[in-house]
Amino acid sequence: MDIIVVPTTGAALAAQKATRTIPIVSTTAGALVEAGVVASLARPGGNVTGLTNSQVDLSAKRLELIKETVPMLSRVAALSSPFIPPALGEIFVRQTETARTLGLRLDLYRVERSDDLAGAFQAGIRAREGAAIVIANPFFGVHATRVGKLALQHKLPLITGDPGIVEAGGLIYYSVGQADAWRRSATYVDRVLKGAKPSDLPVEQPTKFELVINMKTAKALGLTIPPTLLLRADQVIE
Repeated sequence: MDIIVVPTTGAALAAQKATRTIPIVSTTAGALVEAGVVASLARPGGNVTGLTNSQVDLSAKRLELIKETVPMLSRVAALSSPFIPPALGEIFVRQTETARTLGLRLDLYRVERSDDLAGAFQAGIRAREGAAIVIANPFFGVHATRVGKLALQHKLPLITGDPGIVEAGGLIYYSVGQADAWRRSATYVDRVLKGAKPSDLPVEQPTKFELVINMKTAKALGLTIPPTLLLRADQVIE
């Protein structure tokens, strides 16, 4: 094996645990520094390089977008799974700080198993949550269809970083542009295969982001999406 390409921080950790010699290239891992996979973005050291994104910043931006979509919003349910990524604590704290500046109360709902998903949404409705945000975690990607359908069923505007969730009934998707990230990571693969050492290649942060709005969900929820937000969307699901 000449090289390993990984999409997440968890995969990077697993790959690095398996080998410290085979080069590893990240495409969209969200917490390489926080997890200790690389020493720093400028000087990664070790055998891992590529691209990383800040889930802290993405999460804050998602709160801004859902508040823009639902101006009278005051309470937001934050869905968290037990499969905790290294930066989860920091992500939630930063979300809370951002929520305060937006005049939002952020409530954490932990989902221990897939069977608990429905209960989390029901609890959110009982607590009069006005919207929901998914804290980035592969667990929710595995259950994307169910999460999206439950959000729609409970008429809860949901913003996420998983495209499968918004396709299934979530309201808004906002995250790193996947196609651009994979293209840029391919340049790392090329350089490593030509002899460059991962330790010498600075880790890059994304520059392109994607915004997707599910208008079918908006109509079902009786929401009017601001025209300025629609103009910024990369894709509108009709």
